[in-house]
Amino acid sequence: MAANKGMVAGSRNRNEFVMIRHDGDAPAPAKPAKSANGQVCQICGDTVGVSATGDVFVACNECAFPVCRPCYEYERKEGNQCCPQCKTRYKRQKGSPRVHGDEEEEDVDDLDNEFNNGKGPEWQLQRDDADLSSSARHEPHHRIPRLTSGQQISGEIPDASPDRHSIRSPTSSYVDPSVPVPVRIVDPSKDLNSYGLNSVDWKERVESWRVKQDKNMMQVTNKYPEARGGDMEGTGSNGEDMQMVDDARLPLSRIVPIPSNQVNLYRIVIILRLIILCFFFQYRVSHPVNNAYGLWLVSVICEVWFALSWLLDQFPKWYPINRETYLDRLALRYDREGEPSQLAPIDVFVSTVDPLKEPPLITANTVLSILAVDYPVDKVSCYVSDDGSAMLTFESLSETAEFARKWVPFCKKHNIEPRAPEFYFAQKIDYLKDKIQPSFVKERRAMKREYEEFKVRINALVAKAQKVPEEGWTMADGTAWPGNNPRDHPGMIQVFLGHSGGLDTDGNELPRLVYVSREKRPGFQHHKKAGAMNALIRVSAVLTNGAYLLNVDCDHYFNSSKALREAMCFMMDPALGRKTCYVQFPQRFDGIDLHDRYANRNIVFFDINMKGLDGIQGPVYVGTGCCFNRQALYGYDPVLTEADLEPNIVVKSCCGRRKKKNKSYMDSQSRIMKRTESSAPIFNMEDIEEGIEGYEDERSVLMSQRKLEKRFGQSPIFIASTFMTQGGIPPSTNPASLLKEAIHVISCGYEDKTEWGKEIGWIYGSVTEDILTGFKMHARGWQSIYCMPPRPCFKGSAPINLSDRLNQVLRWALGSVEILLSRHCPIWYGYNGRLKLLERLAYINTIVYPITSIPLIAYCVLPAICLLTNKFIIPEISNYAGMFFILLFASIFATGILELRWSGVGIEDWWRNEQFWVIGGTSAHLFAVFQGLLKVLAGIDTNFTVTSKASDEDGDFAELYVFKWTTLLIPPTTVLVINLVGMVAGISYAINSGYQSWGPLFGKLFFSIWVILHLYPFLKGLMGRQNRTPTIVIVWSILLASIFSLLWVKIDPFISPTQKAAALGQCGVNC
Repeated sequence: MAANKGMVAGSRNRNEFVMIRHDGDAPAPAKPAKSANGQVCQICGDTVGVSATGDVFVACNECAFPVCRPCYEYERKEGNQCCPQCKTRYKRQKGSPRVHGDEEEEDVDDLDNEFNNGKGPEWQLQRDDADLSSSARHEPHHRIPRLTSGQQISGEIPDASPDRHSIRSPTSSYVDPSVPVPVRIVDPSKDLNSYGLNSVDWKERVESWRVKQDKNMMQVTNKYPEARGGDMEGTGSNGEDMQMVDDARLPLSRIVPIPSNQVNLYRIVIILRLIILCFFFQYRVSHPVNNAYGLWLVSVICEVWFALSWLLDQFPKWYPINRETYLDRLALRYDREGEPSQLAPIDVFVSTVDPLKEPPLITANTVLSILAVDYPVDKVSCYVSDDGSAMLTFESLSETAEFARKWVPFCKKHNIEPRAPEFYFAQKIDYLKDKIQPSFVKERRAMKREYEEFKVRINALVAKAQKVPEEGWTMADGTAWPGNNPRDHPGMIQVFLGHSGGLDTDGNELPRLVYVSREKRPGFQHHKKAGAMNALIRVSAVLTNGAYLLNVDCDHYFNSSKALREAMCFMMDPALGRKTCYVQFPQRFDGIDLHDRYANRNIVFFDINMKGLDGIQGPVYVGTGCCFNRQALYGYDPVLTEADLEPNIVVKSCCGRRKKKNKSYMDSQSRIMKRTESSAPIFNMEDIEEGIEGYEDERSVLMSQRKLEKRFGQSPIFIASTFMTQGGIPPSTNPASLLKEAIHVISCGYEDKTEWGKEIGWIYGSVTEDILTGFKMHARGWQSIYCMPPRPCFKGSAPINLSDRLNQVLRWALGSVEILLSRHCPIWYGYNGRLKLLERLAYINTIVYPITSIPLIAYCVLPAICLLTNKFIIPEISNYAGMFFILLFASIFATGILELRWSGVGIEDWWRNEQFWVIGGTSAHLFAVFQGLLKVLAGIDTNFTVTSKASDEDGDFAELYVFKWTTLLIPPTTVLVINLVGMVAGISYAINSGYQSWGPLFGKLFFSIWVILHLYPFLKGLMGRQNRTPTIVIVWSILLASIFSLLWVKIDPFISPTQKAAALGQCGVNC
């Protein structure tokens, strides 16, 4: 894929395809990737050994996936006992001990080792020049045609036939088309173990390996004479090599459990709190307040709902865990020095819409941090989605690509962190720490000057974009910008950096950088961010097809250059990777005020709730900083072990254990087999119409092709890429044809009558597509991982202004209400899948929390009503009842304190979270409930508002004190005013009534003060820096509070008619 060949724009529906710009020189010839000689184990990276008979060891006779003997034994004993490539259960080899589940096999006669659980016979290691890597599962009885007419595509088996099957490496590195691919001819009727393994060449190689090992042992013995005849493990060069091999086979991550003395006490307090709640409600229900029955009933209903909300929030935190990764083991296994990297290719997505609300400089820093990441450059591709088709974004990305040629080599040479220049140069630290190169200071000063000049160019573009010409924007060559109309424009793709054109100032290759703006036309539903992300999935599959995807918002830069390696410690782990749908990183933010007035950091959610979910089935997807398994986004089921498929504890306790495999296990196994069978090469429609010899049922093939097109869309290249689990593009594909196909897959009508947005990719139906997408994956049985390394991998910006913060929370809450009222609601969806009970409770909590705003606002108004009417929601409390009230408050505080203890969250962060829960519940959540009902029931849609990410240029936290009017401010302001008026009225009444009325008053004042303390940050936001509140807020709040108070006094609903009559009778006529 060449860079700087000009922008490609077009529309498949309109049969348009044009190359707009040609401003680049001819690309340099592509460098062929180095291919490793010999057969390498795809799990540990070591060479494959030989069997007891001296033949090369083949673990799987179905696909010959290269696995060494130690990994084979480990998979059979500790793993899922299946081949990582074709998912076929491993058969017991001669010399291997029998494990649970092995069937009686006639061709294995090894009684001596059948029950030997120790090491089998000694096996040797050697190198193999033949290419016996894995391929798709072969069908030996049919000729397999090409998917496209005469054009080879990614993952295709060249001219496979009954007498000619090729087994090719699934690696995704680029291969020169002029270099022929080594193909080994294999007769499918014979066993794969019998090919070339008894030749003289093989025996010579094995003998040379033995001589080499003997020589190493002799050197070790001579160097350590005292060790002769003893244990040589861990000594000499051979011991170091063996130690490296052992380290490479170790897990890439581990679970760090919470200390039992903390988590067990935490669980005991939760159970005690639940018991106390039962006694508390028993007392509340059995002791109504007769003279204020309405207030009492409302309070009890609110308290019951709060208890249910607490249960939904609390029990998913029952199994909190931490995780730790081992980057050194990942390097030993997949990225050894002097050898071609075996790390998986990754496509990174950056999404942006409005460059005026999302400044191009912030987006540029995010892109620069991606291009400078510590990962093989040929394995990283960055795709920037411009869903607003803004020429400002396009031009700023062009400037970013040029600056990256200088910035990336500087970052990698001096190993700086973070690799976003704006935040690196803004650090107030000793930047000379750990720097030993004398040229660093000089190069840093020069680079800072280069970045300042880059900022000036970006600012000039922003200033120019403020005023749009009447005729629209034009490009440098005079061509009209295709995206002048953001709602009606063709699809656009520009490759800025690539293998054949992206070189830095030192002559090294740079990662790919691709600009994408999907086609938009009137009358089509584009599905906002979810539709843009699905377009990136397809265009990346056609151009690079990374095995994994990582998406970030335009304001979330890579704070750690090791972020991709952290994710690969889970994704490429042999045990976890095959059932992990995504790795979620916590969100961390820059530019937040010191006390985090509006809980922008969300510390409680990311450091407590997410750790709890990680111990169940994994954290929820939060929309950014997440690395996906591409196969999970395609709607495939995970590869689960028998332990994963066992029924949960509720089913076990109700139905008991069964000796036979349960139905869900058999269904899952059938789904896995269907997925494996569907991984066979896809057939071209034209070939089928012409007639294919060897196929007995052409109709079934045609139906299979149509089924795939109905699922993925009508793109044969994209459909073929979905079966390449290791990623990669065809080595002989013409880049021009790929770009044309890429334009096709981002056309506005491509998703029509397909499963995109329903079962594939980001799921449609809610503005919070992240929750819905993660829920669908978990419902299929996938698990997710929460990766929280010591150095935050991603950092972003958050709105510190009160109005912006409330609008952001409103959008999140509105998305939850939409899911609650849809068919994907976790309350009733996905019971046929593998979603765990506590995980379901967590998802239910994420969608029902906006409804809590209704009882919350009622409960916040009740104290003021009690003060105004001189009534209370609780009768006179006895000593017995008072004990339960004290125990309830004590259990609430104990639960919070223990959570802070095992999570490491500070008391201030916890208190800010409690305060904003009340602020958001009385404002944004309440509006979200009504807007969601209007959207679902009346069809009144609300516009998606992009959160402003403007930089703070007027001073430290100047944006914090800026007031922006929004109707979301009215309800909490009204609650504040009512409670303040109620406190004044209550104190006045107590003063006039004597000392005996002060006792009941304190209980009422306590609840009003509780409300005001929770709304105190909101009150400070209204006052601003100058302590002035806009007139409109005061007028609306006083008006509503006055009307409500007058109506309440006039109606007086808690006095019965008989009491009124008695009062009138006592008064008499002369009153």
